[in-house]
Amino acid sequence: MKNLHNGEFFGQTNEMLRFDGLTITDTEYTHPYVDWHYHENAYFTFLLQGNMTEGNKKEIYDCPAGTLLYHHWEDAHYNIKPDLFTRGFHLEVTEKWFEKFQLSKDCIEGSFNLKNPALKLLMYRIFRETKLNDPCFELSVHELLLNIFCELSDKVQSYDKKPGWVRRIDEILHENFTEKLNLTDLSTTLDVHPVHLSRDFQKHFHCSMGEYVRKLKVNKSLTLLNTYPSLTELALDCGFADQSHFIRSFKEHMGITPLQYKKLLMK
Repeated sequence: MKNLHNGEFFGQTNEMLRFDGLTITDTEYTHPYVDWHYHENAYFTFLLQGNMTEGNKKEIYDCPAGTLLYHHWEDAHYNIKPDLFTRGFHLEVTEKWFEKFQLSKDCIEGSFNLKNPALKLLMYRIFRETKLNDPCFELSVHELLLNIFCELSDKVQSYDKKPGWVRRIDEILHENFTEKLNLTDLSTTLDVHPVHLSRDFQKHFHCSMGEYVRKLKVNKSLTLLNTYPSLTELALDCGFADQSHFIRSFKEHMGITPLQYKKLLMK
């Protein structure tokens, strides 16, 4: 089985950054099939464009644009890519980085398909930082990555302790966030009192239900931004009331406008 070293990925790497134990690559996937392999370091794969399938020893993931995967070091997997342009953003984390910030590299083991919209928005912001050429970008990347590991560690440790309705509401919101949602209907579906649902949602998701839904909408817009000529049409398809609401929410979460982000994607 092939072992890929630091900074090695299958495909054409168009940009690579190395600093303080991190290696960041922006890569176009060119291989229709990549056989079983593993990487010497832990890393994140964030699919910016296109689609692929990834399999490991436990699961097979369908990975459209916007998919965020975490791989523990030396975790074996394979990849299949359809015949379309597919682009991945990788953030590789060496043992040196974990030691620098006093984290165990084994604090999170295995491979995960991370669906939490807050984690994805943090990774989008890391991508943004790498394209802005700001003097503070390294500081920002470290800060954002530490936030990701903090969220991820909490998720892994508490996953089995959460009541069943937490997983169910997450599924419902992911499937229906572009529709108009009603708290009474949700509480009836989950068999959870509306007051209890409102109070404990914040406890488990670290934000209100409305904020969580807005994060899901912004995440969807980020995956489609390069394919829609009209922001108005994109806003409506992502569940926003209008273009103004979309731009306001996008800027709140990303720090820049949709058009500014679209230009960064082309770099």
